[in-house]
Amino acid sequence: MMMNRRRFLYAAAAGGAMLSLPYMPKLWAASCDLIVRGGRVVDPSLGIDGIRDVAVAGGRIVAIGENIKADAPETIDARGKLVTPGLIDIHCHAAQLKDGPALVLLDGVTSYLDGGSYGADGIDQAASLVKSGPNLGRLLVNISRIGVDTQKGELRDLSLADVDLARAAIARNRGVVIGVKVRLSNNVTGPNDLEALRRAQEAATPFGLPLMIHIGQSYSPLPAILSLLKRGDVVTHVYAPAPNGILDDSGRILPEVLSARRRGVLFDFGNGTLQHFNWDVFERGVKQGFLPDTISTDWVGPQSRTTNVVDLPNVMSKFLTFGLSLSDVIARVTVNSARAFGAFSDRGTLKVGAPADITVLELREGSFQFQDNYKGVRTGRQRLFPFATVVGGKKAPHRV
Repeated sequence: MMMNRRRFLYAAAAGGAMLSLPYMPKLWAASCDLIVRGGRVVDPSLGIDGIRDVAVAGGRIVAIGENIKADAPETIDARGKLVTPGLIDIHCHAAQLKDGPALVLLDGVTSYLDGGSYGADGIDQAASLVKSGPNLGRLLVNISRIGVDTQKGELRDLSLADVDLARAAIARNRGVVIGVKVRLSNNVTGPNDLEALRRAQEAATPFGLPLMIHIGQSYSPLPAILSLLKRGDVVTHVYAPAPNGILDDSGRILPEVLSARRRGVLFDFGNGTLQHFNWDVFERGVKQGFLPDTISTDWVGPQSRTTNVVDLPNVMSKFLTFGLSLSDVIARVTVNSARAFGAFSDRGTLKVGAPADITVLELREGSFQFQDNYKGVRTGRQRLFPFATVVGGKKAPHRV
């Protein structure tokens, strides 16, 4: 069951005060498998922002506190670094590549959601891939049976939006397929967008699953699209520019957008590379207090390293440039993302007993340039870089 909005942002704060103290179960005297030592732990789910050690045993967090007195065969020296719950990217396309899951893990992403790369025709192979990956992967099934078609648009032929095939694909892959994706840009759907969206809801409803819809330059106006969404559905590419974005002609947030948020529709950043955001909409949204609930990359493979995406820490850094605190940004790639999709409900936190997914980041000071999808540039003073990752209690390979 989805949480209300006040509880959604920084859930479990009440329990966080107790868990921020040094704590370990009766296993205190036992050896740990790994300890991350001396980093600045920032965990919005627990209300923690301070220097702590994090101890791991048996694939779980067993202690978080100052100067933990325990032995471990492996340690990570995180002094001068940030230690966060494992990052969750709820919109990428890691399942498009055999080594995609391992590549996003190099970026500190311990859990990910493939955003509709595959429809009913390819979802079984994708499910096998993510189940064998080193990190926790889940899938959205594309309402178009052929999945993403960047050349012709997968929904220009409406017969490809086959509800029965989508339902059968979900039923075969319950637990791995956790929602339905529909891309609603005009070059994908033409005039079919609203009907494609209705069919996506038909496919998802019997299973109680959410939709993720991709907006930006749609055929139909955004209010008509939003009217078909239910609580828990996710709108990605929230800062996509006109036509039919979140702003009215005077640059104000549309009232229908605010209404959708009030009734429980979630909004995701979805950086991407093609027409998914520009700095003007980004700045106007931030200045009006309309921030995304979650931050994601829309990562599509190694080529993303050479675009304005780079990796999830780089995308997070764009929000630091516009005044969000570290805690605000980290919440949007940990606890908020975990609450958006139930499959990640035990992730996004360092609480004792949680799976030991941990990301260590380096926050560098300097002059850094950040691009939108239109080659617009903004300069920031801080940028996050992946430093080390622990997934399932084991130290993962790092990017060099």
